[in-house]
Amino acid sequence: MTTQLEQVRERPQAARVRRSRSNWPVFILLALGGLVMVLPFLWMVSTSLKPSTDVLTLPPRLIPAQPTTDAYTQVAQSFPLWRALLNSFLVAALTTLGQLVVSAMAGYAFARFRFRGRDALFTVFLGTLMVPFAVTMTPLFIIVKQLGWTNSYAGLIVPAMFSAFGIFLMRQFFLALPVELEEAAVLDGSSTLNTFWRVMLPLTGPALATLTVFSFMASWNNFLWPLLIVSDRNLMTLPLALATLQGVYPGQTQWNLIMAGTVVTVAPMILVFLLAQRWVVEGVTTSGLKG
Repeated sequence: MTTQLEQVRERPQAARVRRSRSNWPVFILLALGGLVMVLPFLWMVSTSLKPSTDVLTLPPRLIPAQPTTDAYTQVAQSFPLWRALLNSFLVAALTTLGQLVVSAMAGYAFARFRFRGRDALFTVFLGTLMVPFAVTMTPLFIIVKQLGWTNSYAGLIVPAMFSAFGIFLMRQFFLALPVELEEAAVLDGSSTLNTFWRVMLPLTGPALATLTVFSFMASWNNFLWPLLIVSDRNLMTLPLALATLQGVYPGQTQWNLIMAGTVVTVAPMILVFLLAQRWVVEGVTTSGLKG
């Protein structure tokens, strides 16, 4: 009897050992894939810490022989770095906040309100996702110019507050929530706005976190629209300011300066993703439960 019990106890352990052994190829592939993803970031940081004379040396070195932060100092002296960082953060934060408000309210309306032509309107609205920005760029610029928003924060922020993808994401998430929650709130005498604000919106944390990451990254990396709207040096965002580094030394690109500026640009996005990463996957998967 004791031998049989020991065999029964050993079976799960043996199964776990067999599963772990069979998973080794998957672990190796994942490790290689992760290395491929991380290597460009490591090379970017390494190049930013090299003096200009060691950037193009052969064979290339991942670890600098004489690491230095001179490239970061030169980047800060090439343009108003802190002002560009502040502009980028202000534009990205307000754009993200605006997208959260507009997308949440519009997504809730498309998910719960019933009105004539709702589905057709939503289908047409989704069709705008297939229209490239190059097509809408000119009419949008004309509208912003007529409003007098060129060379202003309003021209950088307001047009980016409306996102078809954000509304689609929030609508899908609201559809996945049970209707009984709203019915219970209505029976308690809650208004539509109060139900949305106090009952439904707190449940959309994963979707809001996902939209926050996507919106912040898109706004932070946006280059073409600020290039069209802004000509004032004090209103330049970070991607627009970094583009001037290629003109600092005519005839020769200082790759260590460009990599230093890129590190400054990428670091806030990595921080935002790390803060919201546990909600991103949950938000994407949950919002796709129902069509």
